[in-house]
Amino acid sequence: MSSHSAGTLRARYVDQAASDLEENRQRQRELAEKIAMLKQEEGLLVDILALAERYEGAADPSRLPEQAQDEPALTPAKRVAKATPAPATSTKAASTSKNTARADVKGKSRQPLLGDILLELLGTHDEPRPAKELRDELLEKHPNRTPTPQVVRNTLESLVAKGRIRRHKQQRSVMYTLVEPARRRTAAAEADAD
Repeated sequence: MSSHSAGTLRARYVDQAASDLEENRQRQRELAEKIAMLKQEEGLLVDILALAERYEGAADPSRLPEQAQDEPALTPAKRVAKATPAPATSTKAASTSKNTARADVKGKSRQPLLGDILLELLGTHDEPRPAKELRDELLEKHPNRTPTPQVVRNTLESLVAKGRIRRHKQQRSVMYTLVEPARRRTAAAEADAD
């Protein structure tokens, strides 16, 4: 191999290495930007979770806001999109939209929470009741409320977790009863101790 062809080959390798190195650095910058964005999103989601837990733990369950019947449910992707800050808008416009939203919420008639309705229905029975029967009774007494069977089960399980009702298993069936007031106070005291 001549020295000229070796020099040409070496120059091509150097150029290729420099090109590869520049592509690698560009890719590293892109990934660093993505990591920074994901960390920011994670921080927002952690803040949202902390606020939700604090609100859930401190608020009276009867005062928690309820999703309007005609309002569509948010998917996880929509929740994240809603939680991420929008492009910069004027402070005046942002405060106006917040005030309008508050006025809309205050203007609507408040419906009782699904959990409160289920507690009321359970209170009328002495024996354990399956979720299906509770849902049927709810649909009969509150025709404007149409929760899915899964929503009713989830709400009942949430009440079990809070110590407000008890779960009974009979063979393959799951049934629910109201916790007696004395037991409810004990369960609440235990939850506060944790």
